[in-house]
Amino acid sequence: MQEDYTGYSDEELLIRLRDGEQGITDHIMNKYKNLVRSKAKSMYILGADSEDLIQEGMIGLFKAIRDYDTGRDASFFTFADLCVSRQMYTAVQASRRQKHIPLNNYISLYGNVSTNRDGEEEPLLNMLHADAGPNPEDLVIDKENVDRLEMLIDKELSSFEKQVLDLYLTGMGYQQIAKVLGKDDKSTDNALQRIKNKLRRAIR
Repeated sequence: MQEDYTGYSDEELLIRLRDGEQGITDHIMNKYKNLVRSKAKSMYILGADSEDLIQEGMIGLFKAIRDYDTGRDASFFTFADLCVSRQMYTAVQASRRQKHIPLNNYISLYGNVSTNRDGEEEPLLNMLHADAGPNPEDLVIDKENVDRLEMLIDKELSSFEKQVLDLYLTGMGYQQIAKVLGKDDKSTDNALQRIKNKLRRAIR
């Protein structure tokens, strides 16, 4: 009969795991499987197969359990979240290199990629118009320029900016993007502002 680990923190359980106690890895893997599934749904916009992403996410979760240092790292949840995101995004990039998927096959500028102040999802182009507030006329004009926007993304954005945009489209903020890409917050935020400015200029 498996022991009931409810009531123990992740950090306490990982210390017991390091001491050789069995069953804890399965407990934590099961506990965080919904986190993996949630991240797979957000990463799906980048063009990867959902089941493949879940598998990669579980690998990332296993690595988090294996590598977590209770004395050095943040909370296990934060560490696991980062490991899962990195594992999934690395898999997406590898898959994309193999398949040479065109940009417009995995980025939809009209996909619901983030949440507004009311907790409702909204498209990227709405966010780009956030300063002025989108209106139906703007969105009609935008739809006429999708091809030009996607061409601009492909040609004008640097490799780093494309990576930042990829993860921004999944709903991540610049601080989480910075952690996934192993960059500092400032350079990531600056890249995000450059991306928005370039896209705004193209829209206008």
